[in-house]
Amino acid sequence: MSHGIDATFSQIKHTLDAATRILVSCHVRPDADAYGSAIAMALHLKAQGKEVTLWNEEGMTEKFRYLPESSLVQAPPEQGKHDFDVFLALDTSTKERLGRVLKATGQVTTWINLDHHVSNHRYADLNYIDDTAPATGQILYDYLVEVGGTITPAVAENLYAAISTDTGSFQYGKTSPHTFRLAADLVEKGVNVPELSRKMYDSYPRRRLELLKALLNSARFGCDDRVASFSLSMETAKNLAVLPEDNEGLIDHLRAVEGVQVAVFFEELPENKVRVSMRSKEPRFDVCKICGLFGGGGHPQAAGARLSGPLDAAEEKVLEAICHEVRNND
Repeated sequence: MSHGIDATFSQIKHTLDAATRILVSCHVRPDADAYGSAIAMALHLKAQGKEVTLWNEEGMTEKFRYLPESSLVQAPPEQGKHDFDVFLALDTSTKERLGRVLKATGQVTTWINLDHHVSNHRYADLNYIDDTAPATGQILYDYLVEVGGTITPAVAENLYAAISTDTGSFQYGKTSPHTFRLAADLVEKGVNVPELSRKMYDSYPRRRLELLKALLNSARFGCDDRVASFSLSMETAKNLAVLPEDNEGLIDHLRAVEGVQVAVFFEELPENKVRVSMRSKEPRFDVCKICGLFGGGGHPQAAGARLSGPLDAAEEKVLEAICHEVRNND
């Protein structure tokens, strides 16, 4: 097989049909789109009689255990390497973002990459990248419809969670008429919207509120109040006993402030690393481009990067680059 081709759903189906042992995985620090897409695909493949392994570096985090069949997700084994006919990476823009899963993976006959990030590196043998899709869950829905896969209630709930969260509850720019139509179809196939929404949006642990309180106390505004940021040191994270998953979505409190065009969240990590998350209100302020300056990527209005610390030096560099972008695109 030639390497690095842009594949059709038909080609991907043909490869999966011919495989026996399939590894499904998604990016480190997974969100509901990553987990929901991976679980939905694993359920589909198991229904086809495949030997399916579903690994993520984090295993299954506490926050997303509400997803049906979430116990399918396992952390990769610490020892040994395991061979597969197919490695199917979902919602993962670069191979490196698969994290420790790569260390546990031995020989792979074919790599497949399904994603919606504009910054995807097309690192697989078969790549299906649709950067017009608001979520990988939407791509997976389209795949299942085209290949005649059965969308069970469990598959439907995972896909709905993936799409609902990655569209900001159907608010973001790439949410299309098709997105609403497929969401309606998923509801018809068994999604209990009020119950699932409570689990997604109204069931946070109290420590997350304590974290938000600390972050808001560190909030800074710059570039004529058009850039807002806050930061989380390892010391604060330890004192509050928060988990990495508690951070997700907190940046939206900054983005929601009137006049703010770009919001940034800095998180201090071990080994002198800093994780940066960015959100912008308008496509003209391209945070994917800014994150690209630091080796990261994502979407024009939601992107991230990791860079060397210390925390205050990383903040200064990144905020300067953001302010330059904002002023250049006024």
